Amino acid sequence: MKIQRLDSVDALRGLAMVWMTAFHFSFDLNHFGYIQQNFYSNPFWTVQRTLIVSLFLFCAGLGQSIAVAQGQSWSRFWRRWAQIVACALLVTAGSWWMFPQTFIYFGVLHGMTLMLIVARLTASWGRWLWLLGGLAIASKFIAASALNTWAGGQFSIYFNAPMLNWIGWITRLPVTEDYVPVFPWLGVMWWGLAAGNWLMQSRPEVMRLKLATCLQPSAVLGRWSLSYYMLHQPVMIGLLSALAWLMRSGA
Repeated sequence: MKIQRLDSVDALRGLAMVWMTAFHFSFDLNHFGYIQQNFYSNPFWTVQRTLIVSLFLFCAGLGQSIAVAQGQSWSRFWRRWAQIVACALLVTAGSWWMFPQTFIYFGVLHGMTLMLIVARLTASWGRWLWLLGGLAIASKFIAASALNTWAGGQFSIYFNAPMLNWIGWITRLPVTEDYVPVFPWLGVMWWGLAAGNWLMQSRPEVMRLKLATCLQPSAVLGRWSLSYYMLHQPVMIGLLSALAWLMRSGA
């Protein structure tokens, strides 16, 4: 069955991509020394990152609700899932080349490979998804408190190690360029799934709103989000590298 694209959801996803691009371009400017910012501790940047990832995963949950409602087959799901896995591996390889000490081993695409499966399996759970989302988010903070106090904090070393920190129940952030563990972020995707289910059943007209002309480019971008995600950083880094080379040559 052919899945019908909904412009409103694609436009929202496109907005997340534009915001992400602005964030990454600022990060790249900092990396090349054109600006001086701390992207790892300055709340101006860390809060933006949280909001961008939240919007991106919320849209992924919306997308799953639409796909299930329109009868997407498991075979089609697995084809898309395999594309995300391949892209996650490319992100790991590319980040290892640029940042060998802090390469991305469990970023947003890696997290999505697990979260999308869970979302697909639980898509029919109705209102429970709201509760599950809240519990998934809360579990991060509950686990951190428990690990710090239980047995003198000796078990935190296991959950902080890369072998288990993909779960998200950590007491110390890992040193990596992108980190999107299952908890709390599965909760955001569950909320997107729950919102999508409710809108498709109770307010389908909202999902099918006709976009203003000025928002159409955002919808187009949202339809090609994975391709854009994989290409935008290499393009920007390539352009800034060329600029740096030209500046050195002119000097």
